Amino acid sequence: MALYRLTEHEGLVEPVVVTAFDGWVDAGSAATNAARRLVETGRLIADFDSDQLFDYRSRRPTLEIQDGKPERLTWPTLSLRRRRIGERDVLVLTGAEPDFKWRRLAADLVEIAKELDVRAWISLGAIPAAVPHTRPVPILGTSSRPGLLRGEVQPGPDGLLRVPAACLSVIDMAISRAGIPAVGYFAQVPHYVSGEYPAASVELLRAVGRHLDAEPAFGDLPEEARTLRKRLDTAAALDETTRAYVERLEGMVDESRLPAGDDLIADIERFLRDQGTEMGGGGRPN
Repeated sequence: MALYRLTEHEGLVEPVVVTAFDGWVDAGSAATNAARRLVETGRLIADFDSDQLFDYRSRRPTLEIQDGKPERLTWPTLSLRRRRIGERDVLVLTGAEPDFKWRRLAADLVEIAKELDVRAWISLGAIPAAVPHTRPVPILGTSSRPGLLRGEVQPGPDGLLRVPAACLSVIDMAISRAGIPAVGYFAQVPHYVSGEYPAASVELLRAVGRHLDAEPAFGDLPEEARTLRKRLDTAAALDETTRAYVERLEGMVDESRLPAGDDLIADIERFLRDQGTEMGGGGRPN
């Protein structure tokens, strides 16, 4: 059975794909919120067969019951939508991270990218890290070859970093091997922050904008980031231990001490444990 269905996709201008999935590699929902902001009311050009990609026991559809009558089911989805930003088309692939057929999906996306003459592939993610909320959100980069990253984003961290793979990375590597330039931007989210972290979404959108040579719309994200910053500042001011910890993180950032691979692994392991799975285990984050 076909895994995807292409709809109207004529007249694309130098298309670039931006990809973000929820769950793993989406700390603070930073990547998926950035992707949703990019695409907003974009036109659907491809959808994917949810029955082949998702484990509904792990990622159950939402049932709405109105006055005792089951009315509506909302299923996990994965879709590719089109929107013109600046002088080119941006195709945003986002939704739930698939449970099944990662390699098949990656091969199909290579096929789609070639058919649509995709010029570049940008993966967005977010990872928990020992960084303070009081400093600009750090972005780590990956690239299929040197010189692709824009702005001051550096590839990293130095050395070997071995972590549980995400579907995003499987796709990224398949795209790279097909000869399509591919980069990844990964925001570092303070590991002590729970819930959404809009400041990271803003920085990811800025990274995408540098690739597009166009400023994307941020919507309410900057205001949401300012509101959260005030709440976190207040919480730190009221607790001496928290305040001291944030100040220590500030000192590390001000000394330009980038996180080592082992430090990132420790933060990621903690993130996975909080979501109900451990590094190397058989579970999956929700």
